[in-house]
Amino acid sequence: MARPIHVTRTPAQPDITNPKDLAMFVRARRTQSALRIDDAAELCGVSVETLSKIETAKSGVNVESLFKVLKGLGIQLRVKPW
Repeated sequence: MARPIHVTRTPAQPDITNPKDLAMFVRARRTQSALRIDDAAELCGVSVETLSKIETAKSGVNVESLFKVLKGLGIQLRVKPW
């Protein structure tokens, strides 16, 4: 029997100013999509370890993998000047 997915709320603050902010958005999107981490990792074409690092704001993730996850989960990243 699979463990239940605990849905994470989307952060109220839409501005991403550090890795932890982005991590919260990624986890919220995955859980709101009812995806287990292993299913989401497969969908995005990355390892479970990589997705876990992104969702916990750990170092060691390359930019290509990050963008695979963002695209796979339907998250658009926009850049604006300060």
